[in-house]
Amino acid sequence: MEHHRPLIAWRKSSKSADVNCVEVSATADHVLVRNSRDRNGPVLAFTRAEWSDLLRQIKRP
Repeated sequence: MEHHRPLIAWRKSSKSADVNCVEVSATADHVLVRNSRDRNGPVLAFTRAEWSDLLRQIKRP
């Protein structure tokens, strides 16, 4: 039996340069992150709470 990844709409960060880019996708329960140069590679999955915490930590002065 073949396993297919569901269709997911990915968005490249507007802050990314042409190299070292990440793409992000939001599902009902998770925020997914992948390397835009390795689209078939691993995907990090964060709960919405984890993602919010991560962004809060990054934006902290």
